[in-house]
Amino acid sequence: LRACFDLLLPRTFIVCGRRLQVDERLLCLPCRIDLPLTYYWERPHNPMADRFNEAIQRDLDTAWERGQAHEPYAYACALFFYDSHGKYRYITQSLKYHGDLECGRHFGRMLGAMIAASEHYQDISLVIPVPLHWRRKWKRGYNQAEVIARETASRLGLKMRADILERRRYTKTQTRLDVRSKTANVSGAFQINEKIHDEIRQICGNHILIIDDVFTTGATLHACF
Repeated sequence: LRACFDLLLPRTFIVCGRRLQVDERLLCLPCRIDLPLTYYWERPHNPMADRFNEAIQRDLDTAWERGQAHEPYAYACALFFYDSHGKYRYITQSLKYHGDLECGRHFGRMLGAMIAASEHYQDISLVIPVPLHWRRKWKRGYNQAEVIARETASRLGLKMRADILERRRYTKTQTRLDVRSKTANVSGAFQINEKIHDEIRQICGNHILIIDDVFTTGATLHACF
């Protein structure tokens, strides 16, 4: 059936425009081989995790003055490197701006497979996507982080909960902001859903995986944290 459909509506890969073969899905073989994977899931200490933990440490330095400064090192990983001028940027842009949900599902499953094989993420108990403000989700029709998170959670055999974190205020896009502006933009933007407070209390202390579509400065994930 796929071969028949390909005759009528040929499928092409969004990165290179090459026509996909019957046994190829989304990624043609040459682009799959060249996909700039980070392999950060194999390294608990990596540039992404270090940047995220630097932000956490600033909070701990403040908490230290109150005698409440303890937080284990938070792991962090990404599937592939994002280059705003590279050809693989079309993967992220296709999901985020052009409604290519199958693209998000495909790479969500791929990310889940990588995390599932890592010894550092074996105790994850829950997957939570970074929420969108209702206005942006209504306009876009979906939350791209939720699309990725659902497939990642499925690959890990875990639940994905999109009702735990809420975005309580509308924030402008982070795309063109500098580091300091990004931090200020999302500061206080997220909150716990008070309607399920008792449920949330039960998962406190567990290893929770928070998923977003793109990681740059870590400001958004830190605001969720």
